[in-house]
Amino acid sequence: MDIRHFRYFLAVARQRNFTRAAEQLGIAPPTLSRQIQDLENELGTRLFLRQQRDVSLTEAGAALLGDAEATVRQFEMAQRNAQRAGRGDIGHIELGYVASAVYSGLLQKQVQAFVSDYPDVSLNVRETPMASLPAMVLEGRFDLGYVRCPMAFPDGLEAIRLASEGFVLALPADSWLCRLPQIAPEHLQNETFILPEQVSGTLSIAAQGEFAPKLGPQPGGLVAVIALVSLGQGVAMVPESVVGHVSLPNVLYRNVLRSEASSWLALIHRRFEKAPAVARYIERVKGL
Repeated sequence: MDIRHFRYFLAVARQRNFTRAAEQLGIAPPTLSRQIQDLENELGTRLFLRQQRDVSLTEAGAALLGDAEATVRQFEMAQRNAQRAGRGDIGHIELGYVASAVYSGLLQKQVQAFVSDYPDVSLNVRETPMASLPAMVLEGRFDLGYVRCPMAFPDGLEAIRLASEGFVLALPADSWLCRLPQIAPEHLQNETFILPEQVSGTLSIAAQGEFAPKLGPQPGGLVAVIALVSLGQGVAMVPESVVGHVSLPNVLYRNVLRSEASSWLALIHRRFEKAPAVARYIERVKGL
């Protein structure tokens, strides 16, 4: 007994006629009659009362009807779900990101675009320290990660380059630098630099000013970095997208004259991604 027998049984039960049911199923009436007999023999009971032209359900047939309908419905749903999962229309994605992906608006734009196209794919989105994200993606603890480059990646990962932006200087509002009409790289040679996760802005501005930077703590996320600036512990080179999104007491943002420092967001993923939903997300980002 298999799902085909249930489908044949339901066709006869609904049509109350073997000929009409056979036409609906696209098989010959004798074949249908034989399949119903096989089902009855398997169950050890009659399901239909045969009359001259029509048939009616026995008590056993009536008892089977609801369960047969539910079984066929569940089977068809399982088929559809398997097909949709294979296409990437349903599934689950674990996504990690650095805070500047949110400040730039890029994360919201790309997640919302994906959810709009694939509403049945669930996403679990978590802010994660950037230094650990590549390994976590490679190990499968995350499927995708938004990081700020430049940075090195382990073998097995690929990065899709996304939006670029420059850096600005976050400094205490009472710093002597605030009194300057313009801040040049060389003005920063005696400052302590609070380090964000992406240190390329700090290193670039020091190279332009031709000095070795005095490095302070590296507290983690951008809010923690700017909090230390607010406490007067130093200055920090942070992505431009922070301006207007992170506003703390005693902190000002200033451009640095002739600054060439820049960085870019990237989406990292496993090189040979096999999960259809994750592959769909990667394709969607590449197409934006």
